Amino acid sequence: MAEKVGEIVRAGSDLVVPTTCGGCAEPGVGWCDACASCLADDPVQHRPRVGVGVAVWALGPYRGPRRAALIAVKEHGRRDLNAPLGRALAGTIGTLARWGELPPADTLTLIPAPTRRSSARRRGGDPVTAMARVAATRLGPRVSVAPVLVTSGWARDSAGLDARRRVRNLTGAIAVRGSASRLRREVSGTVVVVDDIVTTGATAAESVRVLARHGVDVGAVIVVAAA
Repeated sequence: MAEKVGEIVRAGSDLVVPTTCGGCAEPGVGWCDACASCLADDPVQHRPRVGVGVAVWALGPYRGPRRAALIAVKEHGRRDLNAPLGRALAGTIGTLARWGELPPADTLTLIPAPTRRSSARRRGGDPVTAMARVAATRLGPRVSVAPVLVTSGWARDSAGLDARRRVRNLTGAIAVRGSASRLRREVSGTVVVVDDIVTTGATAAESVRVLARHGVDVGAVIVVAAA
Protein backbone atom coordinates (compact mmCIF):
# COMPACT_ATOMS: atom_id res chain seq x y z
CA MET A 1 0.00 0.00 0.00
CA ALA A 2 2.78 2.43 0.96
CA GLU A 3 4.61 1.59 -2.29
CA LYS A 4 1.46 2.34 -4.32
CA VAL A 5 1.04 5.69 -2.54
CA GLY A 6 4.67 6.52 -3.31
CA GLU A 7 4.10 5.78 -7.00
CA ILE A 8 1.05 8.04 -7.05
CA VAL A 9 2.96 10.87 -5.35
CA ARG A 10 5.85 10.56 -7.83
CA ALA A 11 3.45 10.50 -10.76
CA GLY A 12 1.68 13.59 -9.45
CA SER A 13 4.94 15.45 -8.95
CA ASP A 14 5.97 14.60 -12.52
CA LEU A 15 2.82 16.35 -13.75
CA VAL A 16 3.96 19.51 -11.97
CA VAL A 17 7.71 19.23 -12.64
CA PRO A 18 8.36 16.58 -15.31
CA THR A 19 11.40 14.36 -14.64
CA THR A 20 13.97 14.68 -17.39
CA CYS A 21 17.60 13.69 -17.64
CA GLY A 22 19.84 16.55 -16.55
CA GLY A 23 22.27 15.78 -19.34
CA CYS A 24 20.14 15.18 -22.42
CA ALA A 25 16.52 15.91 -21.36
CA GLU A 26 15.37 12.32 -21.89
CA PRO A 27 11.96 12.10 -20.18
CA GLY A 28 11.22 9.91 -17.21
CA VAL A 29 14.69 9.70 -15.69
CA GLY A 30 16.82 12.18 -13.74
CA TRP A 31 20.13 10.94 -15.16
CA CYS A 32 20.26 8.44 -18.00
CA ASP A 33 22.77 5.66 -18.67
CA ALA A 34 24.12 7.35 -21.80
CA CYS A 35 25.01 10.54 -19.92
CA ALA A 36 26.52 8.51 -17.08
CA SER A 37 28.68 6.73 -19.66
CA CYS A 38 29.81 10.08 -21.08
CA LEU A 39 31.00 11.20 -17.64
CA ALA A 40 32.87 7.93 -17.20
CA ASP A 41 35.33 8.77 -20.02
CA ASP A 42 39.01 9.05 -19.09
CA PRO A 43 39.93 12.51 -17.73
CA VAL A 44 41.87 14.96 -19.87
CA GLN A 45 44.58 17.35 -18.75
CA HIS A 46 43.67 20.98 -19.33
CA ARG A 47 46.04 23.92 -19.63
CA PRO A 48 44.13 27.10 -18.79
CA ARG A 49 45.32 30.53 -19.83
CA VAL A 50 46.24 31.45 -16.26
CA GLY A 51 49.05 29.29 -14.88
CA VAL A 52 47.74 27.29 -11.92
CA GLY A 53 51.03 25.78 -10.76
CA VAL A 54 49.71 22.19 -10.61
CA ALA A 55 48.08 19.87 -13.12
CA VAL A 56 44.45 20.64 -13.96
CA TRP A 57 42.32 17.64 -14.94
CA ALA A 58 38.78 17.70 -16.34
CA LEU A 59 36.21 14.98 -16.82
CA GLY A 60 35.86 16.47 -20.29
CA PRO A 61 35.07 19.63 -22.23
CA TYR A 62 32.24 21.98 -21.31
CA ARG A 63 29.70 20.66 -23.77
CA GLY A 64 27.09 17.95 -24.08
CA PRO A 65 25.86 16.31 -20.86
CA ARG A 66 28.55 17.98 -18.72
CA ARG A 67 27.48 21.46 -19.79
CA ALA A 68 23.77 20.70 -19.52
CA ALA A 69 24.15 19.16 -16.06
CA LEU A 70 26.18 22.04 -14.65
CA ILE A 71 23.70 24.60 -15.99
CA ALA A 72 20.85 22.58 -14.50
CA VAL A 73 22.58 22.47 -11.11
CA LYS A 74 23.64 26.11 -10.99
CA GLU A 75 20.75 27.84 -12.71
CA HIS A 76 17.75 25.53 -12.28
CA GLY A 77 18.24 24.03 -8.82
CA ARG A 78 18.78 20.42 -9.94
CA ARG A 79 20.48 19.33 -6.73
CA ASP A 80 19.71 15.71 -7.60
CA LEU A 81 22.50 15.94 -10.18
CA ASN A 82 25.15 16.50 -7.50
CA ALA A 83 25.12 12.73 -6.92
CA PRO A 84 26.01 11.55 -10.46
CA LEU A 85 28.50 14.39 -10.88
CA GLY A 86 30.11 13.50 -7.55
CA ARG A 87 30.32 9.84 -8.52
CA ALA A 88 31.98 10.86 -11.78
CA LEU A 89 34.53 12.94 -9.86
CA ALA A 90 35.28 9.91 -7.69
CA GLY A 91 35.87 7.83 -10.81
CA THR A 92 38.29 10.43 -12.18
CA ILE A 93 40.21 10.59 -8.90
CA GLY A 94 40.51 6.82 -8.93
CA THR A 95 41.76 6.87 -12.52
CA LEU A 96 44.36 9.55 -11.81
CA ALA A 97 45.59 7.59 -8.79
CA ARG A 98 46.02 4.48 -10.96
CA TRP A 99 47.87 6.54 -13.57
CA GLY A 100 50.22 7.86 -10.89
CA GLU A 101 49.09 11.45 -11.51
CA LEU A 102 48.29 12.04 -7.84
CA PRO A 103 51.01 11.97 -5.16
CA PRO A 104 50.76 8.73 -3.14
CA ALA A 105 49.42 9.21 0.39
CA ASP A 106 47.44 7.30 3.01
CA THR A 107 44.75 10.00 3.07
CA LEU A 108 43.17 12.33 0.55
CA THR A 109 41.55 15.71 1.23
CA LEU A 110 39.18 17.29 -1.28
CA ILE A 111 38.98 21.08 -1.00
CA PRO A 112 36.06 22.63 -2.89
CA ALA A 113 36.91 25.77 -4.81
CA PRO A 114 35.30 28.76 -3.10
CA THR A 115 32.07 30.32 -4.20
CA ARG A 116 30.39 33.55 -3.23
CA ARG A 117 28.00 33.18 -0.29
CA SER A 118 25.18 34.84 -2.22
CA SER A 119 25.51 32.26 -5.00
CA ALA A 120 25.51 29.38 -2.52
CA ARG A 121 22.38 30.73 -0.81
CA ARG A 122 20.60 31.12 -4.15
CA ARG A 123 21.39 27.52 -5.07
CA GLY A 124 20.40 26.07 -1.70
CA GLY A 125 24.01 25.29 -0.80
CA ASP A 126 27.31 25.02 -2.60
CA PRO A 127 27.01 22.37 -5.34
CA VAL A 128 30.78 21.83 -5.59
CA THR A 129 30.95 20.93 -1.89
CA ALA A 130 27.97 18.60 -2.34
CA MET A 131 29.68 16.88 -5.29
CA ALA A 132 32.91 16.56 -3.32
CA ARG A 133 31.06 14.92 -0.41
CA VAL A 134 29.49 12.38 -2.76
CA ALA A 135 32.93 11.64 -4.24
CA ALA A 136 34.49 11.25 -0.79
CA THR A 137 31.78 8.84 0.35
CA ARG A 138 32.31 6.74 -2.75
CA LEU A 139 36.10 6.72 -2.37
CA GLY A 140 36.08 5.53 1.22
CA PRO A 141 36.86 6.53 4.81
CA ARG A 142 40.36 7.84 4.12
CA VAL A 143 38.97 10.59 1.90
CA SER A 144 37.59 13.75 3.50
CA VAL A 145 36.15 17.07 2.36
CA ALA A 146 37.48 20.33 3.80
CA PRO A 147 35.53 23.44 2.68
CA VAL A 148 38.25 25.76 3.99
CA LEU A 149 38.27 28.37 1.21
CA VAL A 150 35.98 31.40 1.10
CA THR A 151 35.49 34.23 -1.38
CA SER A 152 35.22 37.79 -0.13
CA GLY A 153 31.91 39.53 -0.66
CA TRP A 154 33.50 42.30 -2.70
CA ALA A 155 34.61 39.94 -5.46
CA ARG A 156 32.50 40.29 -8.60
CA ASP A 157 30.85 37.45 -10.45
CA SER A 158 33.53 36.39 -12.93
CA ALA A 159 31.09 35.66 -15.75
CA GLY A 160 31.97 37.78 -18.77
CA LEU A 161 35.42 38.77 -17.51
CA ASP A 162 38.51 37.95 -19.54
CA ALA A 163 41.54 36.20 -18.02
CA ARG A 164 43.33 39.38 -16.98
CA ARG A 165 40.24 40.83 -15.28
CA ARG A 166 39.42 37.54 -13.58
CA VAL A 167 42.90 37.47 -12.06
CA ARG A 168 42.55 41.06 -10.88
CA ASN A 169 39.06 40.36 -9.51
CA LEU A 170 40.20 37.33 -7.48
CA THR A 171 43.61 38.47 -6.29
CA GLY A 172 43.27 38.79 -2.53
CA ALA A 173 39.60 37.80 -2.70
CA ILE A 174 40.08 34.15 -1.69
CA ALA A 175 41.01 33.34 1.89
CA VAL A 176 41.27 30.38 4.26
CA ARG A 177 38.35 30.01 6.63
CA GLY A 178 39.26 29.92 10.33
CA SER A 179 42.60 29.52 12.07
CA ALA A 180 45.82 27.80 11.04
CA SER A 181 45.22 25.10 13.66
CA ARG A 182 41.79 24.37 12.20
CA LEU A 183 43.33 24.10 8.75
CA ARG A 184 45.88 21.58 10.02
CA ARG A 185 43.10 19.51 11.61
CA GLU A 186 40.97 19.41 8.47
CA VAL A 187 43.62 18.91 5.78
CA SER A 188 45.95 15.94 5.52
CA GLY A 189 47.59 13.70 2.95
CA THR A 190 47.24 14.46 -0.74
CA VAL A 191 45.20 17.60 -1.36
CA VAL A 192 43.00 18.05 -4.43
CA VAL A 193 41.08 21.22 -5.23
CA VAL A 194 37.71 20.38 -6.81
CA ASP A 195 35.57 22.69 -8.93
CA ASP A 196 32.68 22.45 -11.36
CA ILE A 197 34.24 24.27 -14.32
CA VAL A 198 37.54 25.88 -15.24
CA THR A 199 37.59 28.69 -17.78
CA THR A 200 40.62 30.95 -17.48
CA GLY A 201 42.08 29.15 -14.44
CA ALA A 202 42.03 32.28 -12.26
CA THR A 203 40.02 30.73 -9.41
CA ALA A 204 42.13 27.57 -9.38
CA ALA A 205 45.38 29.56 -9.45
CA GLU A 206 44.38 31.84 -6.58
CA SER A 207 43.09 28.87 -4.54
CA VAL A 208 46.38 27.00 -4.97
CA ARG A 209 48.38 30.14 -4.14
CA VAL A 210 46.41 30.87 -0.96
CA LEU A 211 46.67 27.29 0.27
CA ALA A 212 50.43 27.22 -0.42
CA ARG A 213 50.82 30.40 1.61
CA HIS A 214 49.25 28.53 4.53
CA GLY A 215 51.53 25.53 4.12
CA VAL A 216 49.14 23.31 2.14
CA ASP A 217 50.56 21.85 -1.09
CA VAL A 218 47.93 20.99 -3.68
CA GLY A 219 48.53 17.83 -5.70
CA ALA A 220 46.07 18.61 -8.51
CA VAL A 221 42.94 20.49 -9.51
CA ILE A 222 40.05 18.37 -10.79
CA VAL A 223 36.97 19.84 -12.45
CA VAL A 224 33.81 18.48 -14.03
CA ALA A 225 34.33 20.43 -17.26
CA ALA A 226 36.90 22.63 -18.97
CA ALA A 227 35.72 25.53 -21.10
